[in-house]
Amino acid sequence: MFRNRMALALATSALVVLGSAATAEEDRSGTNFGQVAEGAGGAVATLAMAQDLYAWGIANDDALSVLAAARIMASIDVSDADRTPTTAPIEGAETAEAAAEGADAPPDAAAMFAAARALAGDDAELLAMIDDAEAEGSRGRVGGPSRTLSRLRAGYYDIWEIAFYGGRPAEIWIAGDGDANLDVVVTDENGNIICFDVSPSDNILCSFQPIWTGNFYVRVDNMGRVRNSYYLVTN
Repeated sequence: MFRNRMALALATSALVVLGSAATAEEDRSGTNFGQVAEGAGGAVATLAMAQDLYAWGIANDDALSVLAAARIMASIDVSDADRTPTTAPIEGAETAEAAAEGADAPPDAAAMFAAARALAGDDAELLAMIDDAEAEGSRGRVGGPSRTLSRLRAGYYDIWEIAFYGGRPAEIWIAGDGDANLDVVVTDENGNIICFDVSPSDNILCSFQPIWTGNFYVRVDNMGRVRNSYYLVTN
């Protein structure tokens, strides 16, 4: 009798669990957003931090900061992903016809090392530090992120469709070349806003944790007067 009651209890518990899972799987009517734990940033967030550090170093003629940013960039292996956005003019925006304006891409580790060397001038000790860091190169790299380059004309927008797994941290980084302001909005499959940035910046990070596996849409608007060649980077 005891065994029968135990078996019935276990079977009932299993049905409750399966029923809850099925309900959660079917209910996709809300916002597919969960907060990432504080301090849980991954490789994409680290790259975004390096870009901020580099920009600060350039603005303040600080070779050490630029060198630190270069070392971070060199420590993370980023692969190129074949993704194609939907691109169209922004309604009511002024468009630019020239397609070759602006930088070709945001600065990579090599460009950052070169900038650090230029800022170091004749400082032999600092130049030696830069040489050592550059020689160390990609040893011990952490892999994972993927990137796609878009050369977005002024007055145009891109829309990217990206899939993320539920219950896992998701990171989206828009890394601009510094030539023009980029506005970014990320929405889930139901049109709910996940991230929104209209600041005068083209270095934008969006971190969240989807509740279920689904598609997200990243809209990038070039609000400047020249082309911005930016990377879409995801984990």
